Amino acid sequence: MTRKRIQLLVLFFLPLLTLAQTKPDQPFSIKGVLADEQNKPIPFGNVALYQKSDSVLVTGAISDETGTFEIRSKSGLFFLKISVLGYQERRVATVRVADQPLDLGKLVLKASSKRLEEVVVKGERSQMELALDKKIFNVGKDLANAGGTASDILSNVPSVAVDAEGNVSLRGSNSVRILIDGKPSGLVSFKGGAGLQQLQGSAIERVEVITNPSARYEAEGMGGIINIVLKKEHKEGINGSFDVITGYPTNFGLAANVNYRRKNLNFFINYTNSFRNTPGRSSLYQEVYRNDTTFLTQQNSNSSLKGINNSARAGLDYFFSPKSILTASYTWRLSKGKRFADITYRDYQFSVNNPRGITTRTQDETETEPNSEYALTYKRTFAREGHEFTADLRYLDNWESSDQYFTQQTYQPDGRTLTAPSILQRSLNDETEKQFLVQADYVRPFSKNGKLEAGLRSSTRDMTNDFSVTQQGGDGSWVPLPGLVNDFLYQERINALYGMVGNKVRKFSYQAGLRAEKTDVTTTLRRTNDVNPRHYSNLFPSVHATYDLPRQHALQLSYSRRIRRPTYNDLSPFSTFSDNRNFWSGNPNLNPEFTNAFELGHIKYFSKGSISSSAYYRHTDNKILSIRRVNEQGFATTRPENLASENSFGAEFAGSYSPYTWWKLDGSFNFFRAVTNGSNLDVNYQSDTYSWFTRMISRFSLPKSTDIQLRGNYEAPQQTPQGRRKSLATLDVSVSKDMLNNNATLTLNVLDVFNSRRYRSITEGPNFYTESNSQGRLRQINLTFSYRLRQAKKKVKEGSEGEF
Repeated sequence: MTRKRIQLLVLFFLPLLTLAQTKPDQPFSIKGVLADEQNKPIPFGNVALYQKSDSVLVTGAISDETGTFEIRSKSGLFFLKISVLGYQERRVATVRVADQPLDLGKLVLKASSKRLEEVVVKGERSQMELALDKKIFNVGKDLANAGGTASDILSNVPSVAVDAEGNVSLRGSNSVRILIDGKPSGLVSFKGGAGLQQLQGSAIERVEVITNPSARYEAEGMGGIINIVLKKEHKEGINGSFDVITGYPTNFGLAANVNYRRKNLNFFINYTNSFRNTPGRSSLYQEVYRNDTTFLTQQNSNSSLKGINNSARAGLDYFFSPKSILTASYTWRLSKGKRFADITYRDYQFSVNNPRGITTRTQDETETEPNSEYALTYKRTFAREGHEFTADLRYLDNWESSDQYFTQQTYQPDGRTLTAPSILQRSLNDETEKQFLVQADYVRPFSKNGKLEAGLRSSTRDMTNDFSVTQQGGDGSWVPLPGLVNDFLYQERINALYGMVGNKVRKFSYQAGLRAEKTDVTTTLRRTNDVNPRHYSNLFPSVHATYDLPRQHALQLSYSRRIRRPTYNDLSPFSTFSDNRNFWSGNPNLNPEFTNAFELGHIKYFSKGSISSSAYYRHTDNKILSIRRVNEQGFATTRPENLASENSFGAEFAGSYSPYTWWKLDGSFNFFRAVTNGSNLDVNYQSDTYSWFTRMISRFSLPKSTDIQLRGNYEAPQQTPQGRRKSLATLDVSVSKDMLNNNATLTLNVLDVFNSRRYRSITEGPNFYTESNSQGRLRQINLTFSYRLRQAKKKVKEGSEGEF
């Protein structure tokens, strides 16, 4: 057996050797922290201590989750050798132990050129990191994100699109699972992706996009999973970051992310407060055909949403030992909003030269949304690297109350003479959610590269929606409107088990898994006693196979089966009432959709950047899409329906390139074809579309710590089963400057420079034609001041030398 192999075997038993060699009369310890070039801790690193005189291995240790290690040794002269997979080996040439503890401070490791997990350029973490199974987007590196919300951030992540209502789609699919810190959140329960407008972007560290998840993840989300990771640190002492935001239209905000670590206790708190006044505008043109007559409507709307959002997240980590951690946290959010909207309807017959009348409608809404989240997580790692157990308990308690008043008046074509008495209506809507989640995951290696994984997950969710729409009568009393008063109850129970096995043989590695989920969903309309139970059990297999090619190439082929269960909003029959000619509601009879997803991915790394490419195919049954129907009076109802199927094909390219040290490029391009078949509802509900979207960021580093960034997005037109969506193009410009010894940054950004972020669509049916144009956010200018409070570097004590 070679000397190198003997050393590897000894390193495997380093923890035992440490205990064996530590005696009461030899209490001297050598401590340190392993970190990468982005100041992130490196766990599970091997640290070996050698005699300086004859290079004999003395003892060693493995760094814990925080990158911290501790070695005990007698007095003497030594050297350290540090080795971690994916990083260059580091050597501390001289370590002198002399009758007192020795603190080496932070030891920074450089990423290996052969590392495939992420891209590191010139010591700076790339804005976009590429891995074969997911893409990671570091929020802080994108200057345009300063002062924005989580919704703003997602709208500029490659492969992700956010429409005017805040709905999120991934690779053209609106069936996407949104998680926060890997778990469900109350932010996306009632409003879906639109709830992310309440989360300030300064609290976010990174966004992970998983396009073809394995059986380890819950099967929900046909298009994949978007995981938003919030900021949190484990560094010793007190450290954190603080942001002050001002902008036009009105955008004021404060944010603090503070962490305090002392020995085996780590406290963290995140607080954000914001006040925004967000203006919006929209227009709609509609033709309705009845008998031999064409009725035209021109509709214009202006809105203003004033909102105060408070969010606080606090918790602590308790380290029973470096390998045993308990984390408890509590999140509290309170949002209060005031929405004002004016809608004007102009009606014509045959042409705009023949006006029939004008109707105006105003909306005055007061909305309150408090929600709480409680979480308890335990993680235990074992002596063997990769051997770990995690358990998580989580409870969500959310509530939303909306009180809206609507005033409507109808005039003659001259716009001055009333033709009917004014109408005053009121809409009350109270929603609650209580969700309990328990999850456990276990990973056990069985060889150098092989491992077994297993886990379970159980969640219960109870939601209610008490809604009513009333109208004031001539005597001043409030009369319920037929069909618009009810109590909707939603009960969901999902239990899941999964198992996975993975291994690597030479250049080929594989991972195969199977997930079983049992779903029980019951919806009830209490006042009409309409009960709709749904019970189904399903298996969700996944396979990922990777082959390493020469010269830093790698290929991966993956398959997974996914599900999109109709959500609470998809099923709730309550109709929005702000626009009394265009109603949106859920569909209590909606069925889940199932998808088989295949993907072939490739990554290439080179000296100045990287590029990844993938080709994908998805076949979906019971495709869920929103269908618009218009009655003879011109009143439209839009609700989700199950279409027969959809086949989508696509190719995606994403890359990072730094032609010079002062110029860096990140970009992506996605081209796809989607064939949708809705003939089960109507022979005309079919489409075959080719479309694409692209995103490019160009960042320039100038002298005196100044950066300039340009960010552009373009979405090409796309056919839909009922019409088409038009193109969308935006440009953002940002400038930042570091100051105060690089502890602070001032950032100015202009989002949507040309005010072109408008969502335009054409929808057609047998008796109608509709054109819509909406802009939920106008050009935004933000100025953000960020200050970073970091732990002071520890001084190297006398008697030690080395590379620091």
